[in-house]
Amino acid sequence: MDLNRLFITFGGAGLSPKAPGTVGSFMALIAGLLLLKVIPMETFFMLTLAITVIGIFEINKYEAKTGSHDDKSIVIDEVSGMWITLMFALSTAQTLSFPYVYEIAVVSSFATFRLFDIWKPSTIGTIDRKVKGGLGVMGDDILAGIASGLLTILLLLGIDKVL
Repeated sequence: MDLNRLFITFGGAGLSPKAPGTVGSFMALIAGLLLLKVIPMETFFMLTLAITVIGIFEINKYEAKTGSHDDKSIVIDEVSGMWITLMFALSTAQTLSFPYVYEIAVVSSFATFRLFDIWKPSTIGTIDRKVKGGLGVMGDDILAGIASGLLTILLLLGIDKVL
């Protein structure tokens, strides 16, 4: 396995025989939570941005080499989307004080991201279907990450109001 394939499969997570997108998202969640134990949110944001940009170019190289588009083993897009969602959720959770807010933020980040990544409503689906290359592969997950991050914020704020 070359470095390109190692990167776009997020260390091989995308090579899972069943549900590679879900496995990639879960591994991204775990990696993101571990990273946030040792780096500040600002650095995590810059890392997410770097992975997103590098991902576009690495996916373009892989697609040119293999002649395929959006190979199901490519999960670096899930990493980017999951980390975007996580940033929204954990930044909001820090401002709230109800019991288990952190845990609810983490679980809802994963659940809402998978919802938008699989469902692909509106512009998310349009990008997935019509935009080619690395930008298309990464673009729908970037938007899914933003949408799921906003939904997670609404969920957390709603729980805070009720409690």
